[in-house]
Amino acid sequence: MYIFLLYFHVDDLLCNIYTLNQSLIYVLVIGFLNFVDLQKQREPPKVPSCVGMEVDKISNLPEHIIDNILSSLPLRDAVRTSILSSKWRFKWVTLPHLVFENQSVLISAQDQTIIKNKLVSVIDHVLLLHTGPIYRFKLSHRDLQGVSDVDRWILFLSRGFVKEFILEIWKGHRYKLPSSMYSFQKLIHLELFNCLLKPPYTFNGFKSLKSLDLQHITMDQGAFEDMVSNCPLLERLTLMNFDGFTHLKIHAPNLVFFDVGGVFEEVDFHDTINLAIVSIGLYSNTGSDRNMAFGCTGNLIKFFANLPRIQRLEVQNFFLKYLAAGGVPVKLPTPCIVLTFLSIRVNFNDMEEDLAALCLLRSCPNLQELELFARSEEHATMRSVSNTVENYQCLPLNQLRLVKIVGISGIKQELSFINFLLANSPVLEKMTVKPASMEGGMEMAKELLRFRRASSQAEIIYLDGVQD
Repeated sequence: MYIFLLYFHVDDLLCNIYTLNQSLIYVLVIGFLNFVDLQKQREPPKVPSCVGMEVDKISNLPEHIIDNILSSLPLRDAVRTSILSSKWRFKWVTLPHLVFENQSVLISAQDQTIIKNKLVSVIDHVLLLHTGPIYRFKLSHRDLQGVSDVDRWILFLSRGFVKEFILEIWKGHRYKLPSSMYSFQKLIHLELFNCLLKPPYTFNGFKSLKSLDLQHITMDQGAFEDMVSNCPLLERLTLMNFDGFTHLKIHAPNLVFFDVGGVFEEVDFHDTINLAIVSIGLYSNTGSDRNMAFGCTGNLIKFFANLPRIQRLEVQNFFLKYLAAGGVPVKLPTPCIVLTFLSIRVNFNDMEEDLAALCLLRSCPNLQELELFARSEEHATMRSVSNTVENYQCLPLNQLRLVKIVGISGIKQELSFINFLLANSPVLEKMTVKPASMEGGMEMAKELLRFRRASSQAEIIYLDGVQD
């Protein structure tokens, strides 16, 4: 039925192809390919084929439209378009973007050796027939391990003009990148997963790189710092699950976006004056109580010293505990004037974390959106937690409009914090509260409704722990 409808409307679709989005183009071409395959299986007609006439219409499309269609298709379907006509036969071999992943390279086999051999054969075949530049190359097949064949492909690509390179090794040990990887001087985006990086001594950075995404990576500290500092145009940096060092130092004057998650004992920024979006999650609190202070100023002041233009900050996992180490000031020496979004994961039973959270609120006079995620610990730190009300005084949040609080259990410290937010946010529009469980939910909801609100427009939405 689908193919029947497609056949009768193909002329209209082709006439309006300039306005079609990629998903509709994909449906059109795949449907037509299936239709052609179906017709070829039947006995050849004695009269001129209607399919042939439609193929002619597709063949006569402008070159840039054909290129747009091919670029929107998975590689296996782009190759299938070679059956449409002589004009399409070798169009796919000029594709500037090559993506080898499970959806684009389907291999029906159970034996891992057969799967590996077929996958290698497909990639070899495509690269052998390819003509013209390759600007984007992605290899992310779930059945691929770090085999020596990858070395060959990287060496081949290093001689071209690749601007975007993505390599994700989903099985086996960390794949050691060959030295040829470090000669990709046209790279703008680099993304690596489950790799071992050991740059040669002659490596002097990627001079055109703007985006770097490294996940499940092993690399020593010196090599990492040199690589980042020798990418002068770097704007986006993502680091997840690093092995090889615990002291994270970032020197990147053009960096705008930074997202990191891992086990680090120290986090330092140097010459990062353009950094605007930061998300940091420390997966362990090991070391946060030892040797984490820097003189009398503590980690908070040191951390924000090189972030004058930060606009969005996410403090995840145990990072607030790290920031609280070494003493917490009432507020930062230099306020975060342009910071409008703040997300904090906090242990409300830890007085130092509470004070660190308050310090951040005092230091962000233009904060508009706040997220608080309660983090419980089996051995909560109860130091001086008895009375914190005095710390909540004289702290107007004049721009705060949206508040989201998740995972609370209704303890005194949590309710005091909520009470403080409601009483000091004169333009608050909405506060959403989602407890950790439904236990005691009704009593908590009644308590929240009793709190005084500085904003007459403030709406409190209480979720029962099941709703999103």
